[in-house]
Amino acid sequence: MFKAGSVMTKDVVTVTPDCPIMEAMRLLVHHGLTGLPVVSGDGQLLGILSEKDMLRLLYEKPVGDASVEEFMTRDVVSFDENDNLIDICECLIANQFRRVPILSSGKLAGIISRGDIIRCILKARKADAPPEG
Repeated sequence: MFKAGSVMTKDVVTVTPDCPIMEAMRLLVHHGLTGLPVVSGDGQLLGILSEKDMLRLLYEKPVGDASVEEFMTRDVVSFDENDNLIDICECLIANQFRRVPILSSGKLAGIISRGDIIRCILKARKADAPPEG
């Protein structure tokens, strides 16, 4: 079966905890993302900053020089690059989040979104389909 490492997106836009929250919001919008992993300088996953986390900005007055650290979710479900895609799929079905970070030796290696899994399913189903005609 598919492993996380074969499906994950490897070029992940990330932020550090000290990144200004408004800069993180700009990154999210610019790249059309729904969340940003928050990592340390050496790539350790520290949290995730989601659209939902940023919605709190509507109520925060003034935001001023607030950082990502003040808004990020710290308790993040993650998987290893060798974990089975079915386990990740079940996790995304059972929870409200849209993506999960994928780790290699404890460091961020990629991310898998619901869309990544759907594309994988579509590709696998096309391979299983009988030839047309």
